Amino acid sequence: MKNLSVFILTFFLSLNLVFGQYEPTVPLKTSTYTFDQPYEIVKVKPVKGKRVRNVILMIGDGMGLVQVSAAWVANHGKLNIDNCTTTGLSRTYCANKLITDSGAAGTAMATGHKTNYHCIAVDTLGNPLTSLTDLAHNRGLKTGIVVTCNLPDATPAVFCANNVDRDQEEAIAADYLSCNVDYIFGAGRERFNQRSDNRDLLSEMKEKGYQVCTSWEETAKITGGKVFSVVSEGQLPLARERGDLFAKASLHAIDLLNQNKKGFFLMLEGSRIDDCGHSNNLPELINEVADFDKTVGEVMKWAEKDGETLVIVLADHETGGLTLLDGNLKTGTVTGNYSTDGHSGILVPVYAYGPGAAEFAGIYENTEIKKKIEQALFRQKH
Repeated sequence: MKNLSVFILTFFLSLNLVFGQYEPTVPLKTSTYTFDQPYEIVKVKPVKGKRVRNVILMIGDGMGLVQVSAAWVANHGKLNIDNCTTTGLSRTYCANKLITDSGAAGTAMATGHKTNYHCIAVDTLGNPLTSLTDLAHNRGLKTGIVVTCNLPDATPAVFCANNVDRDQEEAIAADYLSCNVDYIFGAGRERFNQRSDNRDLLSEMKEKGYQVCTSWEETAKITGGKVFSVVSEGQLPLARERGDLFAKASLHAIDLLNQNKKGFFLMLEGSRIDDCGHSNNLPELINEVADFDKTVGEVMKWAEKDGETLVIVLADHETGGLTLLDGNLKTGTVTGNYSTDGHSGILVPVYAYGPGAAEFAGIYENTEIKKKIEQALFRQKH
């Protein structure tokens, strides 16, 4: 009996040792939020044509599967993203780290090459790489980027600049002078006209043939030609404050770029999803994903009518290590927990709609995004 008691005690002590090591060492960052503005989604039909004239790449920065799931619950079980006919997964690690950043992840998608952490459209040795906007411009297509962050930030930068360090924002801003992108919209005005070298890049962009705007009202009046719109300093406000600006700027870009008979390539980024992940702010995160998804809906409506536009909706990486703990589809209530204020290394979703969408099924490296877009957009162009 004594030996049995010792065995039982030892057994339970062992269980404690085994399972106790998995107890969290930091407080769980858990919050609950009820989405107070649910919205109706659009319904679009699959596109039957095969020709890809335009590609619209929509990046939810830091938007992993859990972020999408949280927004789905918050909006009572419906998202515009659900209209996509193809779903895939991409791996996000960079050349020298398992956990990537937006610079290296963006470089992989824009150029088809893995690079080092914090790099902007350069290879691991620092040599400049050619991006999708470069390739499209060289083929006679129009190009554009619309973001809710500052323009020298990592994701827009990989389509417009080359640098070994994403923090070199003044140098990155200067690269916009030679990027040949036709429609540019975002924030970060101070990097262009309040510089340590006293250059006024806004004036220099005008000399390059751009219509330079410092407000949305100015931008909305433009009906053709090249646009450089930097509507605020720093980042654009969060979705609650900026309203539907992202959707309006995106549709304006489409209207102008579509004037080109050969087609266009457009990158649209919901940039501030990432910021809300870093700050572990679940309410603002859901509002940012919702704003992004509303824009997805507007883009899909346009693409359905056009019939020759491939829309790709994806993330560059996940931010915050978010876990969906509980929720209520009827009330739009979500309970989530963040495990980090940085990025994680999990697979991220890739959704596609339109001609060529089927090519984005499966599991693949993020470098394949560029290759798949290039094949879809250029294989029929001469």
